[in-house]
Formats: sequence, structure tokens, C-alpha cells
Amino acid sequence: MSERTERAGASPLAALTEGTAIAWDAVRANKVRSMLTVLGVAVGVAVVMAIAALITGLRSTVMEAFEAAGPNNFVVTRFDFTAVRIANDGTNRPPWWNRPEIEPAEMQRIARLPSVDEALYVFDFQTDLVFEDQRVEGVAGRGIDAGWPAYTPGEFIAGRNYTPAELEQNRAVVVLSSALAEELFGQRDPIGKSVRVGNTFRGTLEPFTVIGVLEPEENIFSTAFQNIAIFPWTSAIKRLRQNTFQAQIMIVPSDTVSIERAQDEVVAAMRGIRGLRPTDEDNFAIMASAQILDMFNQLTGIFFLVILLLASAGLMVGGVGVIGIMLISVTERTREIGIRKAVGATRREILWQFLVEASMLTASGAAAGMAVGFGMAAAVATWTPLPAEIPIWAVVAALVMAVVTGMLFGLLPAVRASRLEPVAALRYE
Repeated sequence: MSERTERAGASPLAALTEGTAIAWDAVRANKVRSMLTVLGVAVGVAVVMAIAALITGLRSTVMEAFEAAGPNNFVVTRFDFTAVRIANDGTNRPPWWNRPEIEPAEMQRIARLPSVDEALYVFDFQTDLVFEDQRVEGVAGRGIDAGWPAYTPGEFIAGRNYTPAELEQNRAVVVLSSALAEELFGQRDPIGKSVRVGNTFRGTLEPFTVIGVLEPEENIFSTAFQNIAIFPWTSAIKRLRQNTFQAQIMIVPSDTVSIERAQDEVVAAMRGIRGLRPTDEDNFAIMASAQILDMFNQLTGIFFLVILLLASAGLMVGGVGVIGIMLISVTERTREIGIRKAVGATRREILWQFLVEASMLTASGAAAGMAVGFGMAAAVATWTPLPAEIPIWAVVAALVMAVVTGMLFGLLPAVRASRLEPVAALRYE
């Protein structure tokens, strides 16, 4: 072997192999210390993967809800709630506060447009339901047109929906969610029973006949809102005196036209109904499903970024632990380093030895964190309606973060070890 080859030391592969073997022996010799270092990294990685799984599952649930309601549908509202702002006129009211409410006559006009298949008038409110001595408060009430089942995930498990004729005649009929029906009636058949519905305007209870029970499709939203009562919007207004302050018109465009053309015709119709001049701004808003989905993606993206930064801070703490542990390891093994250098080990080989040891610790932490993350995602998917699933990018990100953490925070101790003079290292006690 030439003098130049001796100075260069072993090949990179041989140096890596030898460094891995020495690092493994060092980790086994200090089990408790190594496990604590691994734990710090594992927590950060597990948090990243668990949050990624939750956000992926939530996004999947929202996408399914939009698909069920019609991805091309859009709504006419008083304002665009993705661009809410407060007025600076001293009233602390938003600029849309004095806009006119969405009226049923506007829905009827829009429904006659050639580019519109269906227009549904809808508004939400809160009410109480009473049957005999059983009272359920805080029920999510909804007044809506008869065509709502086509755009609501779920199925009727008893009875039926109200008909357009019953809607026109302001019939006192109601469809209950299965959870609400069970809470009010227990095991009894609710169909045909009369329930009393709270009238907040009069302070009275109005009788309504239960004609159907809906089993909503299971998702995260069905878990949050289990008690639902659906009324003909005409009955909700005339019998319950519910206000239409936040009423909307859900538009189902025709399959033969583009969504842009349908929106243009709806805007033109609304401006014509309200007598707006060409220079006047719209006193209503059009919101498409894609627009709402984009807002949701932005919110979840920001949320995940914040969590990722917090988890990165946790990895930083773990990295500081890696520095501390590796500096202690260098100090404890000073004589070993001197002996290795005395028998021909190069600075590169010593550097690799400690870098590999630091990376091994963080990689072990990443593996443990991923195992915990997968377990948490599986538990959420099994015990909740949220289809939590860890995306590939989260696995890659966790591994990269762990390896980079090990290399960066292991570099200082490794450089320190590689710069030790053999004579001084051998004299170290």
C-alpha cells in the first residue's frame, strides 16, 4: 500500500461500516442515555405524523361531503364569509350588515333560469323539541326545500321526506335525525307522532308531525351535530317565525352548461331583481364549493404549518440532547480516540464514527416516532369517523427531519473528536 493511500485511510464504505459497528457498541453500552435521546426525537416525529394523519383524514371527509352535495354547486348569500372584515365606521358591524336578506322570490326567479337545474332556499336556526315529558334543547334546525335529500349524505330509515305540495301548503311536518328520534322517542316508532317545536318569536311550542327519520352518513360532522330537525322552509317561517337573516339559495347548475355561465346568469338575475345599476356593486355574494374548499385547505395548511413548527421545536430540543450526549461520549472515549488515531485512523474516520452514532440515535427515534404515529392514526380511524391516514410525504418529512437533526447536532461533537491530537488523547485520564 502506498504512503498516499495510508494517509487517505479506508474507503468511504469501509469507514461507514466500521463507524456503524462502533456506534452500535457505544449505544448498547449506554442504554438509558441512548433511550432518553431517542425518546426526545420520537416525540417530535410522532407529533408530525399524527397531525398529518388527522389533517389528511379531515380533508378527505370534507372532500367527500362536497362531492355528495355536488362539487359544481354554488350558493347565493348575503356576503362572502371567506372575506369577512369589520367596518371602520364606529359600529363594529361588517359592511354587509345592511344588505337585504335573500328572499324566497329570488329563489323562485333563479329556479326558472335555463342554466339552473334546481334552486333550494335554505336557512339554519336553533330550536327545542318536546315529546311528552322528554325535552331536547339546542337542536340544529334547518328550513329547506323538498329537494334536499339529493344533496345530503344519508338515507331514510323510517318514513319519508315532505313533498313539494306540503312545502307549498306550509304543512307542520318535520324530518328528524336518527339520534334525535331515539332521544325523544326511545324505542318507539316516531312516525306519525306529534312533537312540539320551540317558537323563539312567540315563546310557545308549535305542534309538528314526524314524517321521516334520516340516518346521516357517518363522518366527523355527523358526530358533532347529531340532533337535527329538517322543516319545510315555509313552515319554519310562518309557523315558527324563524328569521331568514342568513338565508341562502343553493344552486344546482345544469349539466349542459359551464358553472361560470350559470354563475353569470344568476348574478344577472339577482342584479335585475334588486334593481342594481351597472355602476352599483353587488349587494349579495356568490360562493362556489371550490372556493369554500380552497379556504378550508388554506386554514388546514396554516394549522399544519404551525404544528410542524412546534414539532420542529421539539426536535430541536431532542437535537440539543444529541449534542449533550455526544459531547459526553467524546469526553468519555478520548483515550479510545487517541488509540485509534495512533494505529492509523484518519480524521475522516473519527468524524464518520460520531456522525453515524448521532444519526443512529435520531434514526431510531424517527422509527419509534413513526410506529407511534401509525398506531395513533390507526386508533383514530378505528374509533372515530375520521379516516385518518398518514400520507407518504409525512413519512419522508419525518425521516428527513430526523436524519438532518442527527447530522447537524452530531457535527460539533464529531468535529471535536476528529481534531483531538493522538498524544494528548492518550494522556487523558
